Parts: sequence; C-alpha cells; structure tokens
Amino acid sequence: MTTPTMTWTRLARALGSDHNPLRRRSDLIAAWLTPAAIAIFLVLGPLVAIGAIAAAHAGVTTARQAGRDLHPVPAVLLQAVPGPLMTADGTNSWVTWAPARWTADGRPQAGRIPATSGTRAGSTVPVWLDRAGHVQNPPLTASQARDRVITAAAAALAALAVLLTGLGIAGRCVLNRRRLAAWEAAWRRTGPRWSHLA
Repeated sequence: MTTPTMTWTRLARALGSDHNPLRRRSDLIAAWLTPAAIAIFLVLGPLVAIGAIAAAHAGVTTARQAGRDLHPVPAVLLQAVPGPLMTADGTNSWVTWAPARWTADGRPQAGRIPATSGTRAGSTVPVWLDRAGHVQNPPLTASQARDRVITAAAAALAALAVLLTGLGIAGRCVLNRRRLAAWEAAWRRTGPRWSHLA
C-alpha cells in the first residue's frame, strides 16, 4: 500500500527535487520539461482557442454576409450525384458538383452546381446564384457555422499540443546529448585513475 509520504518522495525524485548530489542540472531540466509543457498548454490553450474562435467567427460572418447576396433558383440535375441514398441526419452525406440546367432572368442556363450526395438525376434542387448569375456554394447554415468554429478551436489546440510536444522532444534530445558529453568527459577524467589502480 502506497502512503502519501512515499508518493511525495517518488514525485520529488521524478522532478529532481530530492537533493541527490549526483543529479546534474540537465537531469533537473529534463525532469521539468513535461510539467512545464503541461503548464504552458494550460495557460496558452484558452488564449489560442479564443483567438481561433475569433478568427473563425470573422470568417463565418464574412461568409454569411456574402451569402445574403445570393438567391436560389430551381435547377434540374442532369445526372445522379454519387453517394448514399439514405443518410443519418446528413452525417454521411457530402456535396459534389454535378451537371444541371436552370433558368435565370428568363434565360436557360447549364453548368455544374453543388448538390448533396445521393440525389437522383431529374431531381429539382436549389442552385445559389450571385448578382452576376454565377453559381456559388449554398449559404452557411447555423450548424455549419458552429462546426467551423468548433473545428477551428480544436485544430488550434491540437496544433499547440503538437508544437509543445515537439519542443519537449527536441529539448530532451539536446539534454541527452549534453548528458552523454558530460558523462564522457567525466569518464575521461576518472577512467585513467581506475586503470592505473588496476
């Protein structure tokens, strides 16, 4: 059974705070790399997430403002859009550009439009046009906007974690090289004395 005193002793030894005279400064730094990386992540994580959320909100706001200038026109798909016919609340569907025809300002038009996977040929789907009559992606829905913001925050936190992990690994490599060099120097000083005694 582990007592609290044993736990604190092990923790102190792991962090290099056990006053071991054989412990080098590089050992102490290496012991504190992981706790330092965790502390930095806990401090910077919220700031990075807030920055990513703000940037994503700005992008979503710009996309929504651009979406206000779009108007839908019914279009008829000329060929089926590949993909599942039945979706689980849209989670396993995607958007593909497919050939279609539509009428805009009294003139027949044809081209490729974004359509949901699994839509059959001959189906009527809305095509979103800008003021010049060019086909655009549909305006963002509230759930798509929310997903973009969540994805941006998660990606920023993951990037911070990967960066800190990479810095920690690089720091350990540098410390290991220095530790090996110090051991070799100590052995060059001590080794001849041992061989002389033998």
